Order: sequence, then C-alpha cells, then structure tokens
Amino acid sequence: MPTLRPIVRDSARVLLVDDRDRILLYRALRSIRDPYYAWYTPGGGIRPGETPSAAAARELREEIGHDTTPDALGAVVATSAGDWIRNDGTPMHSRHAFFFLRVPPLRVDVSGMERHERSLLDVFRWWTVPELHATDECVLPAGLADLLERLLNGDLPSEPMAMSWDRQVHDPTVTTMSQGAT
Repeated sequence: MPTLRPIVRDSARVLLVDDRDRILLYRALRSIRDPYYAWYTPGGGIRPGETPSAAAARELREEIGHDTTPDALGAVVATSAGDWIRNDGTPMHSRHAFFFLRVPPLRVDVSGMERHERSLLDVFRWWTVPELHATDECVLPAGLADLLERLLNGDLPSEPMAMSWDRQVHDPTVTTMSQGAT
C-alpha cells in the first residue's frame, strides 16, 4: 500500500498579551486520535495568496473578535513545525509562524468563528508566565513560557526562534506517547 504524502498546512498564530503581561490561550481538543485537550494561541491556516501577518490579523478577528492590522503584528518572533495524523487518518505537516502583540483589556467574542472551530474548543483563559511554568496541562508550542518571558523582558529576537513542535502527552489508557496540533 502506498504511503500518503503529508498535506502541508501553514498557519499564523498570535502571542496575544494584555496589559497585565498575561497571554490569551484557548483550550481545544487536539486534532489527533486521543481524548486530550491542549492549550493553543489564537491563529489558524494561511489562505492561498495571504501573507502570514494578514492571516494572523484575520484569525484574531474571526476567533476572538479583535481587530488589528497586519502591520501592527510586526515580524514573526518564533516558528514551529511538525508532522501529525488527523482524526480521519490524513498525514499532515504543519508549519506555524508566531507573532507577538500587546493589547488593552479585551472581551473575547467568538461570533465570527466557524462552527467547526467552535465545536473543538471550550474555554479561553489569560495565563501568566508563572502559571505556564507550573502547569501540567499541555500548552503548545512547547517552551511557550520561556519565549513569553523573553518577549515580556523586551528581548525581541532578530530572527524567529525555532520552537519545539509539541510535547509528549501520556494517555494512561494507552501505553504509547502521542503528539498533535491544531
């Protein structure tokens, strides 16, 4: 049987930080064959002909109701990439570009989010760096707390930092480790 080539999915994500140095994450079902949730930054797929910053601005509007311009996002501060298998068995290769954006206090509005996306997530939460360091929950990308700490200290990288794709999550009902993405 031939091996399927992975579908490449480029996405733009935003490290959205409020005036209290907290980052907004949402909890969603992981897009793999396991029952676990993970915490993700707002963002999503880049459409054909769309720049990463335009996609990130669009995703913020759709996912949380926050309007910003692509220029306000600045340069990409981090990237991650990795392979995973969708629930339907399709092999995927995702490449993420992360932007850093400070915002005033805001209220999350999911009315612009697609029904399918809304069905996969259940809560938004503002996290502090100490909370990210202390949690046992899966927060993606791996190493987000260290990156956020660096950015909050004003240390913006001159080149995007390469982040780990994922951290392994143990399912006590299965004897293997699994990885995944949104």
